[in-house]
Amino acid sequence: MNKSREIAKYIIADFILSSGVWALFWLFRKIYIESQKFGYRVSIQPDRKFFEALIIIPVFWVLMHALAGLYANVYRKSRVAELKQIFIVDIIGVVILFFTLILNDSIIDYHSYYLSVSTLFTLQFLTTSIGHLVITTLTNNRIHNRKIGFNTVLVGSNQKAFQLFEEMEKQRKSSGNKFVGFVHVDNSNGFSAELSTKLQHLGEFDAIRDIIIKKQAQEVIIAIESSEHKYIESIVNTLGDYDVIIKVIPDMYDILTGSVRLVSILDAPLIVVSRDIMPPWQRVFKRLFDIVVSLFFLLILSPAYLIIGLITKLTSKGPIIYSQERIGLHGKPFTIYKFRSMFIDAEKHGPSLSSETDNRITPFGKFMRKTRIDELPQFYNVLTGDMSIVGPRPEREFYINQIILKAPGYRHLNKVKPGITSWGQVKYGYAENVDQMIERMKYDLLYIENISFLLDVRILIYTVLIMFQGRGK
Repeated sequence: MNKSREIAKYIIADFILSSGVWALFWLFRKIYIESQKFGYRVSIQPDRKFFEALIIIPVFWVLMHALAGLYANVYRKSRVAELKQIFIVDIIGVVILFFTLILNDSIIDYHSYYLSVSTLFTLQFLTTSIGHLVITTLTNNRIHNRKIGFNTVLVGSNQKAFQLFEEMEKQRKSSGNKFVGFVHVDNSNGFSAELSTKLQHLGEFDAIRDIIIKKQAQEVIIAIESSEHKYIESIVNTLGDYDVIIKVIPDMYDILTGSVRLVSILDAPLIVVSRDIMPPWQRVFKRLFDIVVSLFFLLILSPAYLIIGLITKLTSKGPIIYSQERIGLHGKPFTIYKFRSMFIDAEKHGPSLSSETDNRITPFGKFMRKTRIDELPQFYNVLTGDMSIVGPRPEREFYINQIILKAPGYRHLNKVKPGITSWGQVKYGYAENVDQMIERMKYDLLYIENISFLLDVRILIYTVLIMFQGRGK
C-alpha cells in the first residue's frame, strides 16, 4: 500500500473540483446576481483575479480538509462519517469565504447573500462528496477483494484464535486483515495444531516488538482463551507502545454489557482499543499550535537564550546545553535538550533523580529550575516533532522500567507526545523518586482522558504563573 499516493488522490481531486466549483460560482454571480443588479447582461470575460482565485480558493479548501482530518486514515474510512465531516467543514469554509470575499459583492438586497451562500455550499458539498465517495469506494473495494490489506499478527494460539482466523478468512468481503502469523501467550497451553498448519507460528508474545517490526504489522488481534485472560491487561499495555491498531475478541459479558460497538455488518465482532486520543482536526490544530508557538518563542526569546547561555557558562564549568535520551510517542527514543542546571559529571555514579537540596545543582541552576527556564531549549524539540508544548513529561527508560513494575498503566502516557509542561508538572513539579513519579503520573493520565485544546491553554496559563512566581518544584 502506498499511503502518500492515496492521500495525493484526495488532494488532487479536492483541488480540481474546488477550482471547478469556484468557476461555476463565478459564472453564477456574473450571469444571475450582477446582471440582475445592473439590469443588463454583464461581461463574463475572466480577469486576472478570476485566475488567481482558481488557485487560491482550492488551496484554501485543501487546507480546510487537512485540518478536519479528511486525509488521515485513508485506508480506513467510513463513508457515512466522511460525509458528516465534509458537511461540517464545507459549512465553516463557506462562512469564511462569505465574510472574506462574498460580503463585498454587488447585490440587490440581502436575499442575494442567502442565494450566493446556499449556491456555493451546495456546489462545494456535492462535488467534494462525490469525489471523496468515488475514491473511498474504489479503495474499500480493493480491500474487500483482498487486493490490499493490513499485515496482522494474531495473539492467541488455540481454539478461539483458530475460530477467529477461519471466520475472517471465509468472509466473502475481506475486512482488510492479512494474517502474517500468530504468537502464543502461555507456554503451558501450547498452540493449536490446526492453526499452525494454516498460519505461521511466530513465537512467544515476549518477542512481539521484533515480530511487529520484522513483519511490518499494522494490526494486532487478541484472541486468547478464557484461562489466559489474566494476561490481557499486560498484553494491551505492551502493545500500546507500538504504532499498531489493537483489536480484542469479545466474550459474552462484553456483548451483554454493550462494550462491543458494531463497526461493520460484515466484519467479525471485535473490540477496537482506540489509539485516537483526539479527533483528527484537534491533532492537526495542536500540531499547528505547537509549531507557531515554538517558532515564536525561539525567535522572540533569542536574546534571553544568549543571556541564559552566557550566565550558565560563566557560573559553572561545562556545556551550556545538556542533552539526554528520553522516551517519547509510542516508546520511540529521542534526545531532549535543556539548559544545564547541574555540575558536570552529576551522574558519574549512575542515573539519579534530583531533589530540592541536591548539591549537584548549580546556584544558577536552582534559579532556572524554580522559574522553569531550563526547559526553554525544548521548543526546538517541539519544532522537530519529538515533543508538544503540553503533554506528559518524558522520562528515561531506566526509570520507566521501574515505574512499570509498580504501575503498568504508565505505558498509556506513550499514547501522546511528551510535553514541555504538563498537568502533572503543574500540580506536582519535579519528582524526586519513583513513587513521586507514579503520583505525578495520575495527573498525566487524567490529562490524556480529558485532552483538549482548552485544557492545554489552562495548563499553559498555570505554567506561566509558576514561572513568574518562581514556584517551580
